[in-house]
Amino acid sequence: MESGAGKHWTEEEVKALLSVWSEKNIRKQLQGTLRNKGIFIYIAKRLQELGVCRDWKQCRAKYKNLKYEYRMVKYAHNSGDVTKTMKFFHDLDAILRYEPVTQLAEENCRCSATETQPNTSPTTERKQ
Repeated sequence: MESGAGKHWTEEEVKALLSVWSEKNIRKQLQGTLRNKGIFIYIAKRLQELGVCRDWKQCRAKYKNLKYEYRMVKYAHNSGDVTKTMKFFHDLDAILRYEPVTQLAEENCRCSATETQPNTSPTTERKQ
């Protein structure tokens, strides 16, 4: 078997993952979903079409690792430390630059999808 759990991702495999991840419908689904196994099954199938043999768990793990590393570098840059870097930072920045607003809303509210609709206000509904 070519792609075991311990096999490192090649640069080409990461580029393929980023190309699938950068698609608008994929980004939108990943931003709004906590239970995302189905999305990563779809991503793994798309990667297979591109010649990358990874299962959905490997795709999700790589996604999480890239996202974590991106955030560490982004935080360092915002703090004035420009020495921290990563290989695909600019690609990830293009993909993730709109995500923090969604994350902030989820972290502050911890509310359901219906409460985050534009016409409802979680803070006014909770005041009684």
